Amino acid sequence: MDHILSNEGTIRIAAFAGTLLAMMALEALLPRRNRVLGRAERWPANLGVVVVDTIVARLLIPVPPVAAALWASENGIGVFNLMELPELPVVLSCILFLDLAIYTQHVVFHKVPVLWRLHRMHHADTEFDATTGIRFHPIEIILSLLIKIALVLALGIPAVAVIIFEVVLNASAMFNHANLKLPLWLDKLLRAVVVTPDMHRVHHSWHWRETDSNYGFCLSVWDRLFRTYTPQPRDGHEGMTIGLHDFRGAENRGLLGLLKIPFRSGENVNGR
Repeated sequence: MDHILSNEGTIRIAAFAGTLLAMMALEALLPRRNRVLGRAERWPANLGVVVVDTIVARLLIPVPPVAAALWASENGIGVFNLMELPELPVVLSCILFLDLAIYTQHVVFHKVPVLWRLHRMHHADTEFDATTGIRFHPIEIILSLLIKIALVLALGIPAVAVIIFEVVLNASAMFNHANLKLPLWLDKLLRAVVVTPDMHRVHHSWHWRETDSNYGFCLSVWDRLFRTYTPQPRDGHEGMTIGLHDFRGAENRGLLGLLKIPFRSGENVNGR
C-alpha cells in the first residue's frame, strides 16, 4: 500500500497512457463498427479536452482527492478514520462505494437539465472509441472532483483506495468505450461483472430510452440492481446511430466547438 502512495503520479500516468494505447491498438486490429469519421477528425479535439481538463483541474482544485484523503487520515476526519478496522476490507469497501457513487452521479447528470448540458458534450461524439471515454467538459470534471473530495472527507476514504479507484475508473472508461469487437461468449462472461464496450455502447445510442440506461462505468451490477440495464441496442451494434440528434455538425468537432456545446441550444434531458 505504501508503494502505491509513494508512486502515485507514475502509476496513474503509466496506467492512463498504457490503457489508451492498448485500446487504440486493439481497436485497429478488432474494430466493432466501421468508422464514418476518421481519427484525424476527432482525436485531436478529444485528446485536447484531456489537456484542458488537466490544466483547469490543477488551477481550480489545489487539493485533489488523494491529498484530501491524506489530510483526513492525519486529522481523524471521516467515518473510517474514526474506527479501528483492517485496511484491506476498508479499501475494498471504499472502492465499491466510489463505483456506486460514480453510477449515481452519472444518473444525476442525465436527469438534471443544467448538468445534462455539461454532460452532453460527452454524448455528442458521433463515433464511439477509447477517446470518447476521456472526453468530458472541464466544468463537469471540476464538479466531479468536488463530489469526490466531499465523499473522501465524509467517509474518511483511504488515499490508497482513491488512487486504485482512479486508475480503475480511467482504465474502465477507455475499455468500455472502445470500438472493440469481443467474442460474444467473452462479452457475456465479462459483463456479468464489469461494463463491456457492447454494454456501454447502448448508452450512447441516439434513442433516448437506450441513452437512459447502462450508466455504469466499472461494475455492471448497479444497472441490474437499479433496473437501468438494456442488454442490446434495438438497431444492432453495427446499425445503431451514435450521438445526439442536434450536435452532429462539423462545428461540434473541434476543441473550441466541444467546449461550447453546454452553451448551445439543442437536446435537453430526455430529448426535450
